[in-house]
Formats: sequence, structure tokens, C-alpha cells
Amino acid sequence: MQVSSLNEVKIYSLSAGRSLPEWLSDRKKRALQKKDVDIRRRIELIQDFEMPTISTKIKVSRDGQYIMAVGTYKPRVRCFDTYQLSQKFERCLDSEVVTFEILSDDYSKIVFLQCGRFVEFHSQHGHYYKTRIPKFGRDFTYHYPSCDLYFVGASSEVYRLNLEQGRFLNSLQTDASESNVCDINPVHFLFAMGTAEGKVECWDPRTRNRVGLLDCALSSVTADTEIEGLPSISALKFDGALNMAVGTSTGQVLLYDLRSSNPLIVKDHHYGLPIKSIQFQHQLDLIISADSRIIKMWNKDTGKIFTSMEPEHSINDVCLYPNSGMLMTANEAPKMNIYYIPVLGPAPKWCSFLDNLTEELEENPESTVYDDYKFVTRKDLENLGLAHLIGSSLLRAYMHGYFMDIRLYHKAKMMANPFAYEEYRREKIRQKIEETRAQRVQLKKLPKVNKELALKLIEEEGEEQQITRKRKQKNLPSLLKDDRFKVMFENPDFQVDEQSEEFRLLNPLVSKISEKRKRKLKILEELEAQGQEEEEEPEGKASDAESSESSDDEKGWVEEVRKQRKLLRQEEKLKRQERFKEDQQTLLKPQFFEIKEGEEFRSFKDSAKKQKLMKKTLEDRLKLEEKLGTLNVSDTTVGSKQATFKLKKSEQQRKQQEAERRHRQERKTLRRSASHLKSKRGRGRLFH
Repeated sequence: MQVSSLNEVKIYSLSAGRSLPEWLSDRKKRALQKKDVDIRRRIELIQDFEMPTISTKIKVSRDGQYIMAVGTYKPRVRCFDTYQLSQKFERCLDSEVVTFEILSDDYSKIVFLQCGRFVEFHSQHGHYYKTRIPKFGRDFTYHYPSCDLYFVGASSEVYRLNLEQGRFLNSLQTDASESNVCDINPVHFLFAMGTAEGKVECWDPRTRNRVGLLDCALSSVTADTEIEGLPSISALKFDGALNMAVGTSTGQVLLYDLRSSNPLIVKDHHYGLPIKSIQFQHQLDLIISADSRIIKMWNKDTGKIFTSMEPEHSINDVCLYPNSGMLMTANEAPKMNIYYIPVLGPAPKWCSFLDNLTEELEENPESTVYDDYKFVTRKDLENLGLAHLIGSSLLRAYMHGYFMDIRLYHKAKMMANPFAYEEYRREKIRQKIEETRAQRVQLKKLPKVNKELALKLIEEEGEEQQITRKRKQKNLPSLLKDDRFKVMFENPDFQVDEQSEEFRLLNPLVSKISEKRKRKLKILEELEAQGQEEEEEPEGKASDAESSESSDDEKGWVEEVRKQRKLLRQEEKLKRQERFKEDQQTLLKPQFFEIKEGEEFRSFKDSAKKQKLMKKTLEDRLKLEEKLGTLNVSDTTVGSKQATFKLKKSEQQRKQQEAERRHRQERKTLRRSASHLKSKRGRGRLFH
């Protein structure tokens, strides 16, 4: 089993490895398995899952129990039972099969479209009936509501064969000269066919009228594509009620919404080969499209590549096992490939052990598919003299270089550089010399950061190593070599500041502890040198000496700390005096500030009042605003509180309101004067 990975998606090839010939006896097969590791490690998921020469089509029955494949030579069909993991039956046919369809849930009803215009029906026991269509067929599909078979091929007509009545019905007349593929929507049973002119015609089987026409050849041409001729339709597949994927003969896949004539996404395989198969994976919203060279999985919403596979042999058909991560291919080789991709889904229930197997492989990773290949760039090929192999089957393009067989690489390197052994010998001699140099006495280089601390640690380690050698104990790990403390001797931010207050207060204690440790080490060395057998008396003396020395050390340490504290206080006092002198020497000059238009100068008392107000609690501020009349808090009938407040107006707003009030007052006086004059005039007329 080979494992490959692209875009962090693991693909397990279950059919990888050599297959044993059928004519070998069981005894010879067992002997080969004992000798050859590759044969012993291979996984034969289904026994004899292959064809004599090539396989052309592969399908799975609706119940998931049977896998059927057709191939040559001689033309035959093989049925494999997944519950028994072996072949169910094999039937030979008169001519090669173009395509076939499983009409029932199991293998009891099968229809084969053959090369010689023959349509052959098989039942559970074998061959049932055989008929012919007027022109050579290329594809057909089954319409379940009416029991009609729709055949398309080298004709402008779509032939209809009714299986209930057992006769041909009136054919559908299309505008195409030839048709390549066809499919029926599983939801609303719309019939679609792809033509040689690059168009898709949609027909309604109920009225037998054309209801739509899509020009896919024009839509597949983009700015990046280079097309020599008119692309024809080579693959067609419906997804649900509204989506349809179309594959062209120039290597493009177009995803359509049936409500629009423009494609949603145009995906190019960049190989210029016809699209052979299109499948939909609904769990991850993926489209699996395949030409004869590569299988691509990409997101149907964004078009982003999910992963891809390049089998060794050309691909004829791809089949996705329903509701699982298993993928099967029919190839231009005897063996049919089986791939398992855990990301797409679980393993089928008849081979559930694959999940446990892949989990164990992920925990214990082994060699991948690229271990037998060497990655080389174009410059490496020119140095080896293999630039003429670019474009051949010996090199496989990948990113900025190529993959080539490791055996070919070694042979070419031997021919291009015959003195490689001399270089290898020199390199080995140089390594031996370096090893002998490492055994010599080496100068210990101190780090750039915390040199004093590093020197202290080195000295202490040397002393401890001498003791451990005498006592035959294991050496303790060094702080300088420990990765956890590496940054302390590399990063300048960890530099010990010896002038800081903390260091000066702790330094007496540290120095006393180090001195005490050195004394203890000297006493232990003296005791070991004397080699006294009775250790009680010297131990007692040593303990008495230690107690007296420890009390003296504590007194000395306390005095040292007091001295350091006095020095620190004196330094702080001197710093304060210097600051005071600097403040006296500096003369404060008056500064003038310009006030903007529309603003008034406010004293610093206002800011002080605001600061005092902000320090008060919310309750005190609310009470103060209630006294000023800007806030009113009242109880409602429901039982809650209602607060109403007035916004403080700025000086500019006050001036504007005052001007408006004056303007209104002037207008009132003018109106009163005008009405007074009118009344006087009216009285004068009456008197006249």
C-alpha cells in the first residue's frame, strides 16, 4: 500500500504492489510471499480485482454489494461481491462494450451498449435478449418513470426503446450532427445530451420537445486557454435539481445553474485531454473530474483544488463508492486501482478495517510514494546531461522541477561524475580528522551576554565534575547547554544589571552562599583524602564547625546588607539634591496662548472642579444635579425609575438663542406698530 499526500490530504493506494500470476500454484505463491517483502505487505482488498488486458468502465450497484467492470480481451464483464471480497461471476461478450447501465438494485438487470450497434440485455442467469439500433451508439441513459432507454451516437436522432412495450418509439430529432453523452436529472427527469458542436440540448420527456440550449464551447474559451479546434462535449452529469457539470474534449469542466446560460465556474485541467468522468461528492461540496491522465478534486463553490491523483496508467473511468471515501478507476492496464481517502468519508462497511489500518499508519509514518524518486531542477538535469528527457515519460513535472526514478539518477550521476568515489573518500577522511580534533582540549568561549554568570557556572561545574568522578556518580546536566536557559546567554534583555538595587542587596547573600559551598567542598575533599573509617567524630566536628561558621556567616551577611542599604540611601539623597539644584537653575519663562474664535477663557478652577466631581460616586453626582435642576428622578406606576435631564448648553448656543429671542421680540413690536397705524387710519375715514 502506497501513501501519497497533496495539500495535506492523504491518499492510500490499496492496489499498489506487484500482483501474482493466476497460473501459479498456492504453494509457489506462499513461497514468493515469504521471500518478497513487497508481496507480503500488499493489500488485496478484493481477490483478482483486474481484467486480462484493460478495463473500460466500472460501476457500483445501488445496494452497494456488487461492483461491475467491463474490459478486454476478450470482451467480458466481471461482477465482484463485496460481502465475499471475491469475484461473483464472469461473462464473455461478442463485441467490446462502449458503456453499460445497471437497472436494478443488484446485478439482475443489466444493459450493455456494444461497438457493433448491438444492445444486449442480461438477467440474473445470464444473456437474455439482443437487439440493434440504426446508428453506432456512444452513450445511453434510462428514464425510470416511462421505462425508456435513450440512445445517442453518430446521428442527429435520439433513439427511444421502451422496455415495457418491447419496441422502439418515435425518436427525438435534434439540431446536432452527432451526440457524445447524455444524462437524465434524477429529480425532475430532464433529459440532456452533449453534442459534437459543443452544445448541450435539454429535452422534456413528457412533451418530447426541446426546452433549452447551452453553448458550452463558447463559454469554455477564456483568456488563458489555447484551443486548436472546436471543443465538443465529452462528459455530462446532473447534481440535484438545478446544477449540471459539463466536460469538454479540450479539458475544461463547466458548472451550470439550469436557470442561467452562463457557467458559474470554468475549471481547466491544463492537459488538453478530454474529460472522461465527472462525479459529485456532497459531504465536502467537491467535484471529482478526470481525464486520461489526472483525477482532480475541487470545490464547486470556489474552484479551489482540494487534491489530485496521477495514476501510472491512463484512466478510462472513475467510480466513487457511495457514502464513503473509496474511489475506483478503470485503467489502460490489467489491474483496476482502488484508492481510499479518509477525508472524503469513512471506509465502506465491508472493509471497515481500513479505518484502523490508516490510523495506525498515521501514528507510525512509513515511506511515502516519493521515496523511490529524486526531485531535480532543470539546472540539475543540464549538469547530468539529461535535459533532452524533458517531456518524456521518464520525467514527471512537479512545481519548479521534475521527479525522476532514483535508479536512473544514480546511473546518470555515475556517468557524469566518475570521480564521485574520490570525493566521497575525501569527505570521510575529513570527518575522521574532525572527530580527532574534537577529542583535544578546546578553549571554552564565553557567551556575549552574562559573561560573569557563565564563568561562574563553568567553574562550579568543573568542581562538581571532579567530585562526581571520585564518587563515580552521573554528571548533572549543564545550565549552559540546556535549551530552556539558552536565551539568558543570547538575548541582551536578560543582561544582569549589577548596579541595580535588587542585585546589590542580593549579591552579599549569593557571594556568601558560594563561599560556604566552596568551604564545604574543601572539607569533603580533606575527609576523603584522610580515608578515615570512622566517620562519626569528623562528622560531629564538621557539624560543630559548620554551625559556628554558619552563625558567623549570617552575622557578616546582615552587616553587608545594612552597608548596601546605607549606600543606596546616600545615593538617592545625592540624586534628589542634584535635581533640586537643576530646578533652581532653570528659569521659567512666561508662555502665551491664543484662544480660538467663539471660545471663552475659563479659569483653572473649572478643571479642578471637574476633577473633584469625577472623583465622587455616581450617587453623589446625581444628587448634585438634582439640586441644580438639571436632573429629575421620579417613580413610575410600574415600579421602575424614570430620569429626565437637561443638557448643558455651550456659550455659542446661548448666544444664538439670545439672538433668536431678540429677533422674535423685534418682529412682535413691528407687528404691534403696524396694527396701531391701521386702526388710526380707519378712524380718520369714519370722521370724514
